[in-house]
Amino acid sequence: MRRLIVIAALLGCYPVLLASALWPAPVLFGAVAAASYLVERVAPRAGRPLPDLLCKVHLGLTLRFAARETMALLLVARTAGPDSPWFLGMAASVFAIHVVRAGHAGLALRLRQMLSRMPVTTRNLDVSALRIPKLPPRFLRDDRSVRFLYLDALPVLGAAFDARTAALGAGLAVALGAAGTLALIPYVRRAAPLTDRAKVMEVVGRQVEKYRPEVILYFSGAPAAAYQARMWLPVLERIDRRAIVVLRERGMAAHLEPTTLPMLCFPSSADLMSFRALTAAKLCLYVSNAGRNVHMLRIPTLRSAFLNHGDSDKEASFNPFSRVYDEVWVAGPAGRDRYRRARVGVRDENIHEVGRPQLEGISTEGPGLPYRTVLYAPTWEGWSDDLLHTSLISMGPRLVRALLDHRPRLRVIYKPHPLTGHRDKSALRAHRKIVAMIEESELATSKARHPSAAAGEAPAIRHLIVTGSEPHLYDCFNECDMLVTDISSVVADFLASEKPYAVTNVAGLPEQAFHERYPSTEAGELLGQDLAGLADFLNGKDTLARARVKLRSYLLGPEYPDALARFNAAIERVLAG
Repeated sequence: MRRLIVIAALLGCYPVLLASALWPAPVLFGAVAAASYLVERVAPRAGRPLPDLLCKVHLGLTLRFAARETMALLLVARTAGPDSPWFLGMAASVFAIHVVRAGHAGLALRLRQMLSRMPVTTRNLDVSALRIPKLPPRFLRDDRSVRFLYLDALPVLGAAFDARTAALGAGLAVALGAAGTLALIPYVRRAAPLTDRAKVMEVVGRQVEKYRPEVILYFSGAPAAAYQARMWLPVLERIDRRAIVVLRERGMAAHLEPTTLPMLCFPSSADLMSFRALTAAKLCLYVSNAGRNVHMLRIPTLRSAFLNHGDSDKEASFNPFSRVYDEVWVAGPAGRDRYRRARVGVRDENIHEVGRPQLEGISTEGPGLPYRTVLYAPTWEGWSDDLLHTSLISMGPRLVRALLDHRPRLRVIYKPHPLTGHRDKSALRAHRKIVAMIEESELATSKARHPSAAAGEAPAIRHLIVTGSEPHLYDCFNECDMLVTDISSVVADFLASEKPYAVTNVAGLPEQAFHERYPSTEAGELLGQDLAGLADFLNGKDTLARARVKLRSYLLGPEYPDALARFNAAIERVLAG
């Protein structure tokens, strides 16, 4: 509905502009023209497909601006006459605006191509010898030159006053556009050396050789999957050996949190495989089973170890693809048993229990608020229906409604999986329904804060919706008293807090069969499709505290030595071999 309203407002302006230009009615023309510019700015926010939809029906941005300019010229012709020198000057300048815009777009496109042709990009490495230029302001490097189009507001709105104002406005627009275009030329010239592949590889190679990396963290994936690598960065900063991060998708570094680790990005497999400076490393760690892993796996001097991005009862934690790695590193005995039961070809002697070092800092105490906080952290829908464990589609909105309506009142933290809706749009619709439900609640807000209450009054409860990388999942653990989640690594990680948790039984399995198939749920409450068990979980006595402590050791390994020490020991064993 919102999209239809915006389309109607956007396209409805043009018949009015035409009529007011022919009339002529300069005041009406100016008012409608100003409104049309405002709607143009709002349109992209009304829904991502909207601009693409208009382009498909040949009503793209440039055409709409050109039509508005044509009507402004028509208005000036009607008010000042087609023989007026101001009309002729305005017509020439309006044409010049598009010429200048084309020149700017060409330069901006050239700059983007130069930067994208770099065979390797870096972070936290000294590559000053390349003299990489600072990027120009965003509006200057936009190769669609959208901001330049809006310069025509000067002659278009000027036409509502008189021909002279319109012509002067057009001239000013050309001057501003030309200045912006000329300002881009130095950036393009400074970026030219970056297309020298041999020099770039040589400079970066020297810096990597100087750093002498011993451990590589390798990652390839979509931006939404960046969390898979992100969770391991703080761990690798703390190990006893020098680590480096190798990425494959250009711009992926921007989706990772700030880190002191050096980063390299090789969009081309040929450039990666010809980069000899990484041969000093002996160990490569993988966090996902991506197709591009093969480019690093083929290096014979590197021992490969699969870390995964979580330790869970999901099929991803015993994927047959894991047998391509020299070693598989799991958190605790549960990970080893999963591979034994699955019989996917991973030899038991190649499995090593290294703990989950990133779980340090998770508190076993609740936030200590005068009300309880429940974290609902559902997983995503998986790559196929066979891997579907999310509760969002079948029970998510009902579950959140029950939490919001509970008495005594609860604080709700809602943190969906980053890939929610990636495959099944019904999961995305359920997610949006939950967000709207929380936002519309009388107690809800998306801000993570606890305002103090007035004297004698109960403190306000502020719910929290977490859809970005902050606050981190583990921060949410520390902010809650109990967890509701699906079959995922969230269960195992949450056991580090030793707090009560409930797991959704989306498949509707019998309780005993469910616990046998998913051992991580044994110390938690089981929630069926009808939400049976939720009331007991929220209001009943906690009888599973000891079971959670025992299960924690099974899933995450022993408490002593700590996980970082075990992780370090695994690295040392490989490097010493």
